[in-house]
Amino acid sequence: MGQGAGRGGDVGALRVVLADDHPVVRTGLAALLESVRDGSPPVRVVGVAASGREAVRAAVTLRPDVMVMDIRMPDRNGIEATREIGRVAPSVAVLMLTMVEEDDSVFAAMRAGARGYVLKGAGQDEIVRAIRAVAAGEAIFGPGVARRVLGRLGRPLRQPDPCPTLTPRERDVLALIAEGQPNSVVATRLGLSPKTVSNHMSAVLTKLGVADRAEAAAWAREAGLGPSPDGP
Repeated sequence: MGQGAGRGGDVGALRVVLADDHPVVRTGLAALLESVRDGSPPVRVVGVAASGREAVRAAVTLRPDVMVMDIRMPDRNGIEATREIGRVAPSVAVLMLTMVEEDDSVFAAMRAGARGYVLKGAGQDEIVRAIRAVAAGEAIFGPGVARRVLGRLGRPLRQPDPCPTLTPRERDVLALIAEGQPNSVVATRLGLSPKTVSNHMSAVLTKLGVADRAEAAAWAREAGLGPSPDGP
């Protein structure tokens, strides 16, 4: 782990550690950040790390405001390192700066405690803005990542199974009962004997904890297994 002198004397400067296993990336990013002259607070690189383990050590020993973290690194990846930093140095904000843009990686990083996720290739302004944002306690995503996050959040949530103990055949029977079908029709529709339908219905009543088929039908309609309770 290397420590950069930066310009630590600058009052109010944001102290940053760069964690990336590619020396060229670390050097280039450090030069980019040190060249920012667009106002306050300035960004100062106070250290670098070439592995996840070094990143955790730098978070503890240097206590930067922001850890700029790659995901793919040796000796503990960036997500694992972020989780550990949240435990041993919770005041350090982690910004992921990576080429990895799969949904699973984005959400894994957020669950691990990263406050931001920006893709490599972003411009200087975007990276500096992201560093300042996470240092201020905000959550920030690069434009491409933001679209993926919003797309995932916009998907309908999977509803929990209201009665997971019912077998597929018992559900079939219950759905037809909810339609108001008698056992004879249920038997014909499902290719079962009336006795088998009766046995399935007895099991359904027991599992649902209801007294009769009318209550079972009402339960099924409420659970969405039959016609809507507001329907005809």
